[in-house]
Amino acid sequence: MISLDLRLKREDFELSCALTSDARVLALHGPSGAGKSTLAHLIAGVIRPDDGRIVVDGVTLVDTESGVCLPPEKRRIGVVFQDALLFPHLSVKSNILFGQFFTPAAERRAPFDAIIETLGVGHLLDRRPATLSGGERQRVAFARALLSSPRLLLMDEPMAALDHARRLEIMSLIEKLRDEFRTPIVLVSHSAEEIARLADEAVIIDKGHILARGAPLDVLPGASRLIEGGRFGLINSLAARIASVDETYGVTRLAHPAGEILVTARLGGTGAARVAVRATDVALAKSSPIDTSVRTILRGTIAKIDANGSPLAFVTLELAGGDKLVAAVTRLALDELGLAKGSEVFALVKSVALDERSL
Repeated sequence: MISLDLRLKREDFELSCALTSDARVLALHGPSGAGKSTLAHLIAGVIRPDDGRIVVDGVTLVDTESGVCLPPEKRRIGVVFQDALLFPHLSVKSNILFGQFFTPAAERRAPFDAIIETLGVGHLLDRRPATLSGGERQRVAFARALLSSPRLLLMDEPMAALDHARRLEIMSLIEKLRDEFRTPIVLVSHSAEEIARLADEAVIIDKGHILARGAPLDVLPGASRLIEGGRFGLINSLAARIASVDETYGVTRLAHPAGEILVTARLGGTGAARVAVRATDVALAKSSPIDTSVRTILRGTIAKIDANGSPLAFVTLELAGGDKLVAAVTRLALDELGLAKGSEVFALVKSVALDERSL
């Protein structure tokens, strides 16, 4: 658990944030200059607050009233930045082992072999950072942070410098870290896609203040003006199961409690799959359509409508099975269809709009 109540004032910027969360992944989201990285640096101990308190896992890191301010190396916060910041003169193995340098021997609980295996860096141990790709460097940075047996993993835009394929790879790794090592994560990100997929709770920050917090798909639509790419950046994440592969047409059928999801790729196995769906790729219908090329049709109930006077509205659907799905539609369409909270609707998604690389 993390609890903080902080204030910091600079010439042209003032931060005042208070929150308590026990989320496995807590995301800090907002535009450039909003204060999310400043808040992360306060947690890590890179900068000191003017006033306030930080408690992580029951340990007080900062309490200005009591004069407590632990230095960064005593906080047991594993930090991963946009740049992996590896030591160029050391091997990958030495870089990783450096992660436990400041951790007292009695508190070194992180299993080296398990971390190496989970992050898939065993074949890199004898190499130098200069020979690694961007994704490999971030894997090594994650391993180094985990080996410190941290109370908290702090990730400040860890995927911002990576291409799309590497971002997908790193998101999968963060999911593994979240699920297998149980270490709480604070993720700083301006990407709604990353937040929707990875976070249990999102905190929306702008101009140094918290505007909203809650489940990602509850708060991201209302903050769409802050999202990278605007409405095009808002992406849903649906949990499904691979049901079958149609070899004749080269497509895979995914089972979801709200309906079948069709993907234009041959996916192996019969395990779980997480599907990314852009809000702008979802259309709504009052009745199940016939004679249409759309093959993914999911049934749901309108739980929330975010419309702030712009031509757009974000409609949040409750789907069978517990998933939420946000559709970006026009207010004109909402009114002409007579849709409101509680309406039962069908969500239509073109199969060709689903990116099989994210599965």
